[in-house]
Amino acid sequence: MRFSSASLALAALLLPSLASANFAPTRHSPPPVKKPPKVSCTLKATGHDDAPQFLEAAKACSTVTIPKSTTLNIQTRMNMTGLRDVHINLEGTVKFSDNIPYWSGNGFFIPFQTQITFWLLGGENIVLDGGGTLDGSGQLWWDTFASNSSLLRPITLTIFQAKTVRVENIRMINSPEWHNLVNEGQDVVFNKINISSLSTSSHGAANTDGWDIYRSDNVAITNSVIVNDDDCVSFKPNATNILVENLDCTGSHGISVGSLGQFAGMFDIVENVLAKNVKMTNAQNGARIKCWAGPNVGSGIVKNITFENFVETAVQNPIVIDQCYMTNATACAQFPSNTIIQDVWFNNITGTGTSSTVASLSCSPDGRCSDINVNDIHLAGPSGTAKFSCQNVNITGNAASLFPTCTVT
Repeated sequence: MRFSSASLALAALLLPSLASANFAPTRHSPPPVKKPPKVSCTLKATGHDDAPQFLEAAKACSTVTIPKSTTLNIQTRMNMTGLRDVHINLEGTVKFSDNIPYWSGNGFFIPFQTQITFWLLGGENIVLDGGGTLDGSGQLWWDTFASNSSLLRPITLTIFQAKTVRVENIRMINSPEWHNLVNEGQDVVFNKINISSLSTSSHGAANTDGWDIYRSDNVAITNSVIVNDDDCVSFKPNATNILVENLDCTGSHGISVGSLGQFAGMFDIVENVLAKNVKMTNAQNGARIKCWAGPNVGSGIVKNITFENFVETAVQNPIVIDQCYMTNATACAQFPSNTIIQDVWFNNITGTGTSSTVASLSCSPDGRCSDINVNDIHLAGPSGTAKFSCQNVNITGNAASLFPTCTVT
């Protein structure tokens, strides 16, 4: 099935008014219980840890404003789950401390891929906007990670078990690791987000993904600019009905499905994804799907994925399917991926690669990929020519002739 923006219609996920609808009681209903009205609160910096007052305000106030001239210093973790009808108007800055000993022992633990996070934001009908900044103070974390690869580094913002959330017009800088995780969310919109994590030392800003979507449904990421060193957007296990549109990604590892099938006994699903109108510059990958193979891995399905209208400049691997991810050819032939890939479209992908091979569709043996479509592909290598490679896959579409007869392993 070809995927279209009309079929998904996630761009219409604009949140309703924060005011709850008023329903008249029936003739036999008791009078409604009056709840005390929430109030609007404006926070000021205290000169010490501002996390407690921020937490209290989120629970007590319908609108929480951090004024433009204010920087809140967050020294302790923030559990803002269970909120309802709350607007966080971030005009100023929320800056997380770089106290590595504290956060390493106290960040909220995320079991998937062994992560921690500064901030859990969850509940129903939440807006975070205002034009301000979330600052993860990542430089010390990146420098320390360079000599200690086991260091757990916090995600800046985790939307956790939340429904109907809008994050808009926010700047995010210097996250120690991923900038955003959507974990068990539904109907979540990110719009007009500006992300930048650039190291000022010889140690890179490692693993600073823009977004990771995990166990979540109906997520839209639109109209945003991302400068980082890892995935611009990554669709992790059980991410469904996702729209990515109008992104400008620099220095990234691509718009990535996966990696999937990593953990034995787990069944991963990524289904109904549309990524369109993406600009990718100086990146490792462009449009990518990656699934594990080998012994003792998991299983799953990747289905109905469309990458459309990508403009790629100086990208090492503009188009990638890697169904032998982190697995050598011998092991992949012996233990093919158990994550099946179906119904994938690469449409109108243009630009330049930094290596001679600009598209690699590498599937596991035994028919693990099907219905792989390529249309209107116009990619050039560094010398103006381009190579296309494939294995264990039948390719259809008006650009299928760019690929040679696929190898069979």
